[in-house]
Amino acid sequence: MADNSSQYVTLGVGDDVFAIEVGHVHEILELGPVSRLPSAPKHIMGMIDVRRRAVPLVDLRVKMGLDPIEATHNTRILVIDVEVGSRRIVLGLVADRVYEVTDLAERSVAPPPDIGISWQSDYIKGVGRRGEKFVIILNLSRLFSDAEVAAIRGNIPESQQA
Repeated sequence: MADNSSQYVTLGVGDDVFAIEVGHVHEILELGPVSRLPSAPKHIMGMIDVRRRAVPLVDLRVKMGLDPIEATHNTRILVIDVEVGSRRIVLGLVADRVYEVTDLAERSVAPPPDIGISWQSDYIKGVGRRGEKFVIILNLSRLFSDAEVAAIRGNIPESQQA
C-alpha cells in the first residue's frame, strides 16, 4: 500500500518548527528594506517590494505571541499566497530561519492535541515530526482573519495591491 505524503517548507520561529505546504510558497527571500504601515497591527512589520508589487510583511514571532527580535543572517521572508474568505492574497511571512522542503507522510500527521481546555488551535492543521522535533503544520487561511486582511489592505494603495 502506498503512503501518501505532501511536501512542506519547514521554518523556525523561536524554538518551534512550523510547516507550510509548498504550493502556498512563491519564494523565499532575505530580509531587506521594509516600509512601515501607519496604524497597522503590531505583527505587521510593514510592506516590501516584490517585483514592483507591495506585499504586506507579517512577523510570525509577534503573530504567535512571542517577542520580536532583531533580524539575523538566518532571518527569511516566505512570500506566500493564502485564501482568506473568498479572496486570495499575497503576504510575506518573516521567520527566524527556513530549514528545508520535506515530505511528511499523511499517516504520520496527527490533529492538534487535545489539552483539556479551550485554546486557539484553529490555525494548526496538524502535527508531524522532523527528526525528534514536532512540526506544526499551519492552516494559513485560519491564521489570518478577514477583518485583519481588510485592515492590512486598507493601508496599501490600491494600485500597489496584489
